[in-house]
Amino acid sequence: MRNYEIMYILKADLDEAARKEVMDKIHGILLERGATINDVDEKLGLRELAYPINDEVKGYYVVIKVTTDEAALKEFARLTKINPSVLRHLVVVDHE
Repeated sequence: MRNYEIMYILKADLDEAARKEVMDKIHGILLERGATINDVDEKLGLRELAYPINDEVKGYYVVIKVTTDEAALKEFARLTKINPSVLRHLVVVDHE
């Protein structure tokens, strides 16, 4: 098990309840596979994107810190790629 930092961008047009539901679903992918979510950071929030992604010009940024294994990350990546509410995601090893 290693520590990872995951950033994902949700569509900006989601209302608060829908955004919360999508975030719970995304976090559930990791939790169901034995991951531990250490921190959820929404400080970046709604921002303008550097370039359009799927004709979207704004996105809602979320950063989470997790402790998990590679199998859970692979499943996370697979399911977030097909989720229409997620514009992008990035996973990096957290060395802190």
